[in-house]
Amino acid sequence: MTKEYTYIVLADDDADDRLFFTDAFDELKINTKVQTFNDGAELMDYLNSENSQLPEILFLDLNMPKKNGIECLHEIKANPKFENIAVAIYSTSSSEEHIEETFVSGANIYIKKPNDFNTLKKVLSDVVTINWQYHTSGMNKDNFLLRF
Repeated sequence: MTKEYTYIVLADDDADDRLFFTDAFDELKINTKVQTFNDGAELMDYLNSENSQLPEILFLDLNMPKKNGIECLHEIKANPKFENIAVAIYSTSSSEEHIEETFVSGANIYIKKPNDFNTLKKVLSDVVTINWQYHTSGMNKDNFLLRF
């Protein structure tokens, strides 16, 4: 039995980035349901609530108020309830320090936010169609950073 849709969550404090993200998925011909959160605290409140639907893929911005992406990543990886969530770091930062820290902390992929809409659509399409089981089993730094 195939599932109806891929459930995707984005936590990002930038309203424009959230809008571009949801617009990109609206234009893609992939069956997804997308939910967005304004900051890490709001995201973690949702994930930890009893009736929450857990996403298959979580896009996580690093620089957010209240609770940043690194703090969220640590909480997610420390909780067995979230072990089946693929975490995609989605950030404007391309610093080696951020890439290294999120890799070591257990994120599944690192995406530098694209500057144009068509590239964003391609990147999101690529990420959603990745075979996560295969991708994460051979996890190394070369396939961690998504290059486009």
